Amino acid sequence: MKFKAFLTENGVNLLERRFLPAFDKMGKTCYLFLTKDHLFFLHNLLNGDGVQCIAQFRIDVLFDDYRISSQNDDRIAFSLDVSLLYRAVKSSVSICTEFSGGLASNRLQIKLVKKLPHNCTQPMPFLTFETKGYKSAVIQDVPISKPLSRSQVVELQTALDSAQDLPPTLVQVQDPNQLQNFVDRMKHVGDVLNVTISKHGDLQVQTSTTLIRLGSEFQRLSVVGEKSQAPAEDRNLSAQTRSERAIARGDAQSVQVSVKHFLKSLQCHLTKPDSAFYGIAPQGACLTVIFQFLVPGTRQTDKSITLHCRLPVLDTGSN
Repeated sequence: MKFKAFLTENGVNLLERRFLPAFDKMGKTCYLFLTKDHLFFLHNLLNGDGVQCIAQFRIDVLFDDYRISSQNDDRIAFSLDVSLLYRAVKSSVSICTEFSGGLASNRLQIKLVKKLPHNCTQPMPFLTFETKGYKSAVIQDVPISKPLSRSQVVELQTALDSAQDLPPTLVQVQDPNQLQNFVDRMKHVGDVLNVTISKHGDLQVQTSTTLIRLGSEFQRLSVVGEKSQAPAEDRNLSAQTRSERAIARGDAQSVQVSVKHFLKSLQCHLTKPDSAFYGIAPQGACLTVIFQFLVPGTRQTDKSITLHCRLPVLDTGSN
């Protein structure tokens, strides 16, 4: 089982400044899953409890001279502490930049190794970052779990494949900061968030107690997937009534999620997406958030990077 590569300048920027800060906020540990073509960060994927978060990178986006081999069809997976990984990358990049006068792109090597730690009798696996200067080298070791067995890799791949299913209707939120600011206020009112998404392009979020009801509606959003035209007679009705009528017609779904989980998913905005799509899985299985990244300087989706979250549902609401 072997893996080694050099981080590109773009890879350094993506990991150090965008994705690792976000994953550090999502939770303590995650799986790193390496294949011949992609690298995945998988948070909470094998757990039914909590927010699942999946980031996928095409190999050439992150690495040069990428080499991987294993008896699991050249697939390697292991878990690690995200904060330790983030700290090692930041430290390595800082040292690398100092050594090379700012040219960090081709001088930061990452590889899997086994080492014998102090006071241990068995070698342990590490993800190692090696920064080479003119006369010296600095090595940062990140402890990792024992790499997953063939059956465990298959289980991980199966969970990953099932987590890629798209909701039938997705609505696009162009300004996620507006939604984040609103939900930040909601956390002081209640612990449960009611989310309603319609085929007309409406997104409603609401929380309530016995004394207070606080909600917001985003209307006429772009719709991907199944869509329908809102009846003209609904235009002058309240948001609550319109959503109830849309649910009754089968044009909308509503689920309840934890405010805490929703806020955690919003940490993905640290990755600097260009927009976010919200959708509810069939039968209200989960709330899905897909973050869109555009090719710089264009309006085309960057297909080399994908990121999405799946929030567990507290109550199926009305479907």
